[in-house]
Amino acid sequence: MRGYKKLKLHGFNNLTKTLSFNIYDICYTQTPEERQMYIEYIDEQYNSERLTKILQDVTGMIGAHVLNVAKQDYDPQGASVTFLVAEEDVSEDALDPSCNRGILVNMPQHVVGHLDKSHLTVHTYPEYHPDNGISTFRVDIDVSTCGQISPLKALNYLIDSFDSDIITIDYRVRGFTRDSNGQKLFIDHSINSIQNYIAKRTLNKYQLIDVNVYQDNIFHTKMRLKDFELNNYLFNIVKDDLTPKQQRDIITKLKKEMTEIYYGRNIGKN
Repeated sequence: MRGYKKLKLHGFNNLTKTLSFNIYDICYTQTPEERQMYIEYIDEQYNSERLTKILQDVTGMIGAHVLNVAKQDYDPQGASVTFLVAEEDVSEDALDPSCNRGILVNMPQHVVGHLDKSHLTVHTYPEYHPDNGISTFRVDIDVSTCGQISPLKALNYLIDSFDSDIITIDYRVRGFTRDSNGQKLFIDHSINSIQNYIAKRTLNKYQLIDVNVYQDNIFHTKMRLKDFELNNYLFNIVKDDLTPKQQRDIITKLKKEMTEIYYGRNIGKN
């Protein structure tokens, strides 16, 4: 992996590396019935079973081993999945009896997961504006690891796993480890931007802004899709079904929603 070099350490690598995503998909739904249909569609597309598969893939990419999986679909909408993972495989006799290694059979209706030094979580939040027809789907993902495994290895896979209009990514390194001479190391790889690890094809598709705090090993990147084709944002209709004025009004609403999410503040009146 780029930016990494083999370090001689004193003991275990205690650095914690955390990659956090907020992923947004934005859509226009013309009627209350279509808004409900959109929510149901998203809920089905990104149910806990599919999210579990995505996190299983991530676990393999970063070279971790699954200790425990907890998942839940919510009523009326949304889902959550939590993975507890280890850098090395844990033998059966050393595994806590509460752990299931990701084998989900005869699961109770509600599951509480516990987190340890390395974990993966995903939560979904479908919602809609009550008046202007805008529906938004948000996915929150956290991949937190310690030791040699790095969540950055799964960065592009996670971006590609969702239809994303806006993405905010945070990466931070916490704690310290020691080299063989006892010197503290507060980071074990070189990085000056999350963009260093994003595929070029993705960089070409998005407008990106960085806000980094280098002295604290905190990196933040915001991404907004460059191209805007109205048909990609309409649910159950196409733009030819709309008058030119309706198209302009919907585009204004959609772009306002995207701008507010991208910059994290309200603009003008709703």
